[in-house]
Amino acid sequence: MSAGPGLAAAGEEWLAAGRPFALATLIAAEGSAPRPVGTSMLVAEGGIVRGSLSGGCVEADVVGTALEVIAEGRPHRRRYGYSDHTAWEVGLMCGGSIEVLVQPVRDRAEAAGLAALLDEAPAAVLWRTDAPGRRAALPLPAADDPVAWRAPLAALLAEEPGTGSGGASGADGIPLRRLAARVAEGVAAGRTGLLGGDELCATGLPELFLSVHRPAPRLVVAGTTDHAAALVEQGRLLGYDTTVCDPRATFLTPERFPAAHRIEVQWPHRYLAAEHAAGRLDHRSVVCSLGHDPKIDDPLLALSLTLPLAYVGAMGSRRTHAERMRRLAERGTTPADLDRLHSPIGLDLGGSTPAEFALSVMAEVVAVRGGRAAPQPLRSTTGPLHGRIPA
Repeated sequence: MSAGPGLAAAGEEWLAAGRPFALATLIAAEGSAPRPVGTSMLVAEGGIVRGSLSGGCVEADVVGTALEVIAEGRPHRRRYGYSDHTAWEVGLMCGGSIEVLVQPVRDRAEAAGLAALLDEAPAAVLWRTDAPGRRAALPLPAADDPVAWRAPLAALLAEEPGTGSGGASGADGIPLRRLAARVAEGVAAGRTGLLGGDELCATGLPELFLSVHRPAPRLVVAGTTDHAAALVEQGRLLGYDTTVCDPRATFLTPERFPAAHRIEVQWPHRYLAAEHAAGRLDHRSVVCSLGHDPKIDDPLLALSLTLPLAYVGAMGSRRTHAERMRRLAERGTTPADLDRLHSPIGLDLGGSTPAEFALSVMAEVVAVRGGRAAPQPLRSTTGPLHGRIPA
């Protein structure tokens, strides 16, 4: 989920001043939609805007809808798509289509549950699209537990036939525990989007929207060179929680790594083992070894390749890579794990400076996380332009 920078603070400021606003959320997208599902935008009285939904294609119409929503106090749902008839009609010129749900937030009662949606704290928010003011929010990791969702779901569905007050079944006998399991499964997968499907629609249950905000993905860089500093800066720019780790303290200083969220003067493999044991790494995490020292690189890579990480890369020449692969095999790293190592690291973009190196590495990370085994120029591809990196 992508609420956007400063939305929570803006909403709080407007509420404190008694100023109503509307929350516009991208709840569905098809084709080449420029922003991911879950992206939100705030519109206050007077047309003051925070955030964006499409990069400029539909914002003007959304603002007009939002002002109507504030005045009427009722949510509106709009669908926008490319128009073949006239370029002046509101739509997405990129060729995709999106659905936007605009809901009023006129006081703190209507803001209940929005803090978890707009704040950066890890949380999952569930609401009914027919009554978006009715929301349920659970913090992570509690939201991964189906049992934790049963009571909030019962409250959300309480007005529907057959649900009762906190009953065990939904309309027409869908067990609440099965619906809770679906929600928890979506949270665990980081899946922001509509929760419907034929099973729910056939029962008359309301359509639900699940918004999941997980902590930023981790980028752990081993090394103290200018290339490491540039990689950390590029990673932070892309929204990663960045760590530089190296046992040599001389060059590992905040002044050399201003973009690092944290600096760890210790052996990287020990640090990574501790982070894994503490549950602070996941399937989105990235590890890059740039140390050029086998004493540091080899144990880190040997461990990293056994963990369920998104990307493991190592810097070095082709000769260095061949020698590294031999050493890792001698340490017992399996052929399947060795296949996961991105070395020499990065894509061949033709650059040479530390900044260009960092761009090539993070470009490869984006491609790997987005399932692009062999990235190509967009002009040589077909289909939607905007990929979706799994949450």
